[in-house]
Amino acid sequence: MMNKWAVAISAVGLVFTVSGCSSDYVMATKDGRMILTDGKPQVDNDTGMISYEDQKGNKLQINRNEVSQIIKR
Repeated sequence: MMNKWAVAISAVGLVFTVSGCSSDYVMATKDGRMILTDGKPQVDNDTGMISYEDQKGNKLQINRNEVSQIIKR
């Protein structure tokens, strides 16, 4: 329970810390990573994949089951 609170507090802190960046969304993964995206990530309900563009302009995908939350900045 305490670990979930720590992750949530860290996610909120990261959002405020990177507010100067050009990303519009932050995706928190279940393994603790924070992924900054340019634009809104798109969910494909047929495949279960989330497509997004990273800060370098690369188009990437991640399985929806790996993402714990998506936060709009």
